[in-house]
Amino acid sequence: MSFASLGLSEALVRAVTERGYDSPTPIQAKAIPAVLSGGDLLAGAQTGTGKTAGFVLPILQRLSTTPPRKPAAGGARPIRVLILTPTRELAAQVEESVVAYSKHLKISSTVVFGGVNINPQIDRLRRGVDILVATPGRLLDHAGQRTVDLSGVEVLVLDEADRMLDMGFIHDIRRVLKLLPPQRQNLLFSATFSDEIKALADGLLNKPALIEVARRNATADTVRQRVLPVDKARKRELLSHLVREHNWFQVLVFTRTKHGANRLAEQLAKDGIPSLAIHGNKSQNARTRALSEFKSGSLQVLVATDIAARGLDIVELPHVVNFDLPNVPEDYVHRIGRTGRAGAEGEAVSLVSPDESGLLRDIERLIRREIPRETIAGFELDPNARNEPDVDDRPARPSRRPMRGDASRSAGPRQGGPRAQGAYATSRGQGAAQGAQPARGASVPQAQRASAQAPRASAPAQRGSVTPAQPARAATAMAAPAPAAPARPAGVGGFRGRPSRSGR
Repeated sequence: MSFASLGLSEALVRAVTERGYDSPTPIQAKAIPAVLSGGDLLAGAQTGTGKTAGFVLPILQRLSTTPPRKPAAGGARPIRVLILTPTRELAAQVEESVVAYSKHLKISSTVVFGGVNINPQIDRLRRGVDILVATPGRLLDHAGQRTVDLSGVEVLVLDEADRMLDMGFIHDIRRVLKLLPPQRQNLLFSATFSDEIKALADGLLNKPALIEVARRNATADTVRQRVLPVDKARKRELLSHLVREHNWFQVLVFTRTKHGANRLAEQLAKDGIPSLAIHGNKSQNARTRALSEFKSGSLQVLVATDIAARGLDIVELPHVVNFDLPNVPEDYVHRIGRTGRAGAEGEAVSLVSPDESGLLRDIERLIRREIPRETIAGFELDPNARNEPDVDDRPARPSRRPMRGDASRSAGPRQGGPRAQGAYATSRGQGAAQGAQPARGASVPQAQRASAQAPRASAPAQRGSVTPAQPARAATAMAAPAPAAPARPAGVGGFRGRPSRSGR
């Protein structure tokens, strides 16, 4: 079977051939005719099988042969296709595919995601595009600023829909759907079929075609999987040994936490192995730079969290290493799916300590196969080693100074400092609600001050009342109010004799 036999134009077939593809993959062979028919589609296939081309190619065919349903104001091109993705990297990858496959067509596209300046995106949207690839959060930012018009969308694509649900985007997706016209073609593409995905499809799709070319949560046969048992404290040492001993290059390593990714990249760099980390806390420029260096081969090891498990498309990536097994078994499938893509062979190595045996068992149950074990000489398990479950070893966040109106942070005393007995008042209208405040410096006997504070220790905070976390002088004023200070004459210093907003 050829791409031309699927009904694609000569321009698209030429672009595909220039990318080095001669025949469609199973998901492409089934999805392309289904999308060209104009109906809704729910399609699932294991990662690395060409899902992106499965919807991009027929969409380009449709746009190149039909006029827009609703012209945009001012003569600009209306957005006819909206593609939503869960991560920035996947959004950039999809838009790269759109550009590559439309090189012989007069079709424009752009991508919008967070972490970068929004102004260039606004300028590009104002000039008009046919295809918009976006992450949900940044798209809603544009919608809030009225810099994007989605009223002319003819095709909606949810790519990696299961990951979007895992990341909690369901509410953002519903908000986006309200911005779209009711009459449109809806396409859901996903690496896995979960019950949640089917529930989403039931509410979104209209009599969709169903395509599933591989067993749910299956791993690619082109990926060689193996487990290397190792003590937790020696994982980094074993990883460095494997990279140096076998002269590995382009090694994608997955950790469970962002802090763990940073720490591992720093340790590998100290071992003389060029490494960088990529995760959600990194700036978009840093993430783009790390990916660029990794794809070019100048960076030997890229350490990532699961945010990079979807959206990394590196040609013939040879090695994926699970430094930590994922808590969610399905993430294992997506991680190792970064290698062995498009029919190429790859290797997935998991460094498993005894405390992760339960996670490994869950993964093997999911993929319905046992992963071969292999012990590396010199790294045998030590029965006396401490292999305890991970603890949260991330650096503690610095405490923030309580803000006016923040009852949750004012509920208890702060440790140390001159305000250890109380924080700032939480009531903006305290002066007006409790009467005039004492003049600064007014004194009250210590016994009165103590007795005034005692009954309020257990009372719930209310608007206009003093909480246990308020300064001592505020409680003093409430216990035995002194004669009010003379009001400032009207007009003096810009004041009109009104009480202070802080109550002091």
